[in-house]
Amino acid sequence: MNKRMIAYILGLLLLCEAGLLLLPVAVALICSESVLTSFLITIGILCVAGLILIHLKPKDKTIFAKDGLAIVALGWIFLSLFGALPFYLSREIPSYLNALFETVSGFTTTGASILSDVEALSKSMLFWRSFTHWIGGMGVLVFVLAVLPLSGGGGDLHLMRAESPGPSVGKLVPRSNKTARILYGIYLAMTVIEIVLLLIGGMPVFDSITISFGTAGTGGFGVLNTSIASYNTFCQAVITVFMALFGINFNIYFLILCKNFKGAFKSEELWAYIGIMSAAIIAITVNIRGHFDTLLEAFHHAAFQVSSVMTTTGYSTTDFDKWPDFCKTILIMVMCIGACAGSTGGGFKVSRLLLLLKYAKKTIHSYTHPRSVKVITFDGQRVPNETFQGTVAFFIIYVLIFAVSLLIVSADKNDLVTDFTSVVATFNNIGPGLGKVGPTGNFNCYNALSKIVFILDMLLGRLEIFPLICIFTPSIHKKHFRKKL
Repeated sequence: MNKRMIAYILGLLLLCEAGLLLLPVAVALICSESVLTSFLITIGILCVAGLILIHLKPKDKTIFAKDGLAIVALGWIFLSLFGALPFYLSREIPSYLNALFETVSGFTTTGASILSDVEALSKSMLFWRSFTHWIGGMGVLVFVLAVLPLSGGGGDLHLMRAESPGPSVGKLVPRSNKTARILYGIYLAMTVIEIVLLLIGGMPVFDSITISFGTAGTGGFGVLNTSIASYNTFCQAVITVFMALFGINFNIYFLILCKNFKGAFKSEELWAYIGIMSAAIIAITVNIRGHFDTLLEAFHHAAFQVSSVMTTTGYSTTDFDKWPDFCKTILIMVMCIGACAGSTGGGFKVSRLLLLLKYAKKTIHSYTHPRSVKVITFDGQRVPNETFQGTVAFFIIYVLIFAVSLLIVSADKNDLVTDFTSVVATFNNIGPGLGKVGPTGNFNCYNALSKIVFILDMLLGRLEIFPLICIFTPSIHKKHFRKKL
């Protein structure tokens, strides 16, 4: 492994986090909050640690395949460990484990919380809490790549692949750092548009910014105890639309910007995503019609909740835990499916579901027509066997981790619905589940061991399992396993 290069990039990430903390520092100064000291101490610690790591500047800047996985996994762990310090040092979250849970939930855009009263936090802490969603949504390594190239020989692209959600990530343009700039440009533009629309709808400036951070990162941290329920219908409708938009593969937006509409709208994943979301909204609307005064109101809340849970954002306008079991079952199903690959959303991903269905269809066809050769295509292109193997491997490991996590947290003496949906919510980076961890509940009902399991699940879900597993694989440290991309 190129350990000096790994340490160098980790140092850059810590310095980057120190720079990003200047924004909540500005909020603390504007609001004259005493928690300013906690941010400044954290920035100082980050600068010292970052400078120590980048001091060992490597002569060889090549990033090998497994180096990239290690950088991404360790980078997210380091960012979370240091990012929790402001909450802990300010004593606004007295337990470091709880502070870490909240921070990991923020960076992984999960939105699960241990807080029962978010409004008790200072404005600057609320800002940092929501800002972690925006940072984690597109990925902090993608942000660093947008600023400067980190290596040669394709290492930059491997970092993007390891950090970006979905089966595969490619270059939009020949240079990886330019690809990162395009992605962040689209991301920033969409965030600003949402902020403007929420301001037009009468939402306060602070709320508009923080809620947009959560929507863009498909996170779900709100600044009010009622989540989004206290805002007007227009603002809720804007958030509904933008949650759905941020759940779409960003490559499609790039194709639209390039006026390649045919390429953008031929995406099988896009139409499957729209189809699943639309079917879920219609089914739930019909089922909850009697819970609201009008059909339009029922549709409004159904659309919001489906958009929220399928994109793994986690905002809520009502307590859907009180809806009929049919509705809750649909919500759990779309929670697991998740958003599109290459989006800021979490979950299993629509593209993986389509690939597994195509693979199942091919297998069934081979039983009835053993001599035929059926080529599987996706968006008009042949799907390599390696892609299927990776998808199947991901599914197997996904199920195993889910089962082990559920087994461990079930020893915490909560009900099965709470335990099952808490694992679904954290592993798929959704936020709220059902029962005690529903829209009006939180995860503080669990003990320390369960919280550690949830922290690992959130990281595994956001990094899509493999980067985090690879750092614990002995073969990653063996020189003969090095491979350039």
